[in-house]
Amino acid sequence: MSFVTYETEGAVGIITISREKALNALNSQVLDDIKAAFDAVDLNTVRCLILTGAGDKSFVAGADIGEMSTLTKAEGEAFGKKGNDVFLSIEKFPIPVIAAINGFALGGGNEIAMSCDIRLCSDNAVFGQPEVGLGITPGFGGTQRLARLVGAGVAKQLVYTARNIKAAEAYRIGLVNEVFSATVDEAGNVTATAQENLMAAAKKMAAGIAANAPIAVRASKKAINDGLQVSIDEGVAIEEKLFGSCFESEDQKEGMANFLRKKDDPAKVKHVAFKNA
Repeated sequence: MSFVTYETEGAVGIITISREKALNALNSQVLDDIKAAFDAVDLNTVRCLILTGAGDKSFVAGADIGEMSTLTKAEGEAFGKKGNDVFLSIEKFPIPVIAAINGFALGGGNEIAMSCDIRLCSDNAVFGQPEVGLGITPGFGGTQRLARLVGAGVAKQLVYTARNIKAAEAYRIGLVNEVFSATVDEAGNVTATAQENLMAAAKKMAAGIAANAPIAVRASKKAINDGLQVSIDEGVAIEEKLFGSCFESEDQKEGMANFLRKKDDPAKVKHVAFKNA
């Protein structure tokens, strides 16, 4: 994987898109490397992932325009399918994926962030779908996920105008879950950069998710994702099946037993080390 690194910290995996000189822009090789990184995740030990970009300027600045500029219609469609296949695999990945976004998240950068379950960003993050200004449409799910996340009207405005928005507006419209700034002491000295606080928060959230019952977390992700594609009647039927699938597992038995111990005698409560699915 030339342009992507993968490391683990306990039950948390960190995938970093590392093409810093090109602001982590996505070309065919980077897409292949992202797929390889997700394929390398050991689901028996890793319970949550963080996806981020290398450097302090960019999460992912977009798809590689140099590569796209000479594509034929057929090649353009194939490139779009390649990106969509990778991003759909992230969206459907069995465990939660947190996007930690610093700097530019434009075009394909915004699209890969939207394929993640949760989006956290630093206050210097910039989001947008600039494609119509380049003579193309968003091609890696931007016309689909953006409308689902922020509503059709806001999505159409962002896509049609090709306007970039800053972190505060992205938070206001619901594109990101939380924004992080630098920490400054009383003397005005920066004690932690926005990017450092962002990654610390992402790791803390990921560790919190990883501490919960993995069978239940995975089932919850599947229930939400699958339910969004169907009617409410079909959605609750999906939920019922996945709800039922959690019972008789060691996680369910021990989690509920521990709750009852706490209710009856707080002194008997103990830390539950949930087993992996």
